[in-house]
Parts: sequence; structure tokens; C-alpha cells
Amino acid sequence: MRAVTNEPEALVVALQALGATLSDDRRAQRLLDMSGIDPSDLRQRASDPTLLAAVLRFLEAHEPDLVAVAEEIGRKPEELVAVRTALEA
Repeated sequence: MRAVTNEPEALVVALQALGATLSDDRRAQRLLDMSGIDPSDLRQRASDPTLLAAVLRFLEAHEPDLVAVAEEIGRKPEELVAVRTALEA
């Protein structure tokens, strides 16, 4: 696994994390409940770096989810944190 070094790659990794988050019903519902975003708005804004950074922050707030999603997409948890930081810059 190599570090994410550019914004397009950060967006891809963040989209993968979003997909993995939504693939688990419990995580998906918790994301919707905690963020207040509705599914249609989520679909419309799925490529928005601000939204993707928020999803990664959501994962960071619950380490078991961060670790599970990182594993599902073949990344280290630290990489997801670095991606969030890059998207917020």
C-alpha cells in the first residue's frame, strides 16, 4: 500500500470509503442519522470533497468502523486520515 499523493487519487480513495460505509446497513444508517443528510442529497453530492472529508471524519470518530472500512478497501486507517486531511486542505 502506498501513500495517496494527489487530489484525484484522494477523491477515489474517499469514494471507495463512502461505498464501503454505505455497504454496511448499520454504518450507513448511523452516517445518515448523525449527519442529517438524506440519501438523495448524498447521491447528488457524492463527489464533493467536503462531503467526502465529512464521511472520513465520521469514520475516524468510531475507530472500529475506520479500521473495517480501511480493510475493506485495502488501505491502512492512517491513509484514510491522510486523505481526509488532504481533502480539507
